[in-house]
Amino acid sequence: MRRTRHMKKLMWRWRSNPLRRRDDIIDAWIVLAVWTLVAVGGTVSGLVTARAAEDVFAQQRTERESVRAVLLFDVPDSVSGTGTTGERTTTTVVWTAPDGTTHTGRTLVDTGSRAGSTVTVWEDRRGRLTSRPPSPTAAAVEAGVLGTAAGTALAGAVAGAGAIARWRLEQRRLGMWGREWMSVGPRWGHRTG
Repeated sequence: MRRTRHMKKLMWRWRSNPLRRRDDIIDAWIVLAVWTLVAVGGTVSGLVTARAAEDVFAQQRTERESVRAVLLFDVPDSVSGTGTTGERTTTTVVWTAPDGTTHTGRTLVDTGSRAGSTVTVWEDRRGRLTSRPPSPTAAAVEAGVLGTAAGTALAGAVAGAGAIARWRLEQRRLGMWGREWMSVGPRWGHRTG
């Protein structure tokens, strides 16, 4: 019995009654459309984004390869300024690509490294230095985060658009109520205030 009353209360917009206005029906359709788009659209956009991110990360893992490089200069034990990230700093390295060509470039290395020491760098198919591709686990986590963000963003945009549509509908209702009150109110005679 209690559950039936609760369902009737939730479904009041869909019940037929003489007091139901056209705007109530429009409001009900807006609510239904918003919740459907939030649930279905948010889920689909999240899954599509996560899948696309996983594909990009998998492609990065196939296109990038690690090579051994040699430091050209000593790196001080402590460095502050541009190109530093905590215990790492940017310096020049030289490496031989798998095709036998020699390349020079700048990459992040640990502070305190000496000239002539070897480090592992990552290069793309064109022989340019690039960042290390994410591991399958890190890629899965990042793809999940990106998918969740995309789904949440779509859901937020849809919910916001629905809230604006319902607010405008409510403003229209209040305007209609005000006009009706102005036409009926004077017929009641005595006004208070």
